[in-house]
Amino acid sequence: MADGDVRDRVRERLGWPADPVTHRRIRRLWQRHSIAEDRRDIDGLISTLASDCVYEIVGTGLRWEGHPGARAFYAELFAAFPDNRFELTDIVIGPQGVFEAVVLEATHEAPFADLQPTGRRVRLELAILFPWNRDAGLFGGEQIFIDRTALTGG
Repeated sequence: MADGDVRDRVRERLGWPADPVTHRRIRRLWQRHSIAEDRRDIDGLISTLASDCVYEIVGTGLRWEGHPGARAFYAELFAAFPDNRFELTDIVIGPQGVFEAVVLEATHEAPFADLQPTGRRVRLELAILFPWNRDAGLFGGEQIFIDRTALTGG
């Protein structure tokens, strides 16, 4: 996306009104998403996502598109970190979606994000944006900010 397009999109999103009904809807959907993730319920996760959702690990070029992509992302995540535990450390909810800070503690047992497993216990601090898709009334995916060197021990 060209810089001007990004600015226009951000400017448009900044203009979205904040109202209590939308806030509750986004918050409840995020709660459903989080519960489904804790339960490793991929169908439950997919039910919170727009059909054209995009999962992206920011800065890597790695993307998973649509519901099939989201399913593949979660299958890879759950296989790579079968004992994962997420701890929420901060959250912001607004008409543009949800931004959360979390700590992931898990054992890296299978490939994830083009990184081979280390077999080590890891503690990763993540920031995740769940952009709101107003047309669908669902999340447009996730933009995940991760320090990949924390996975490799580098």
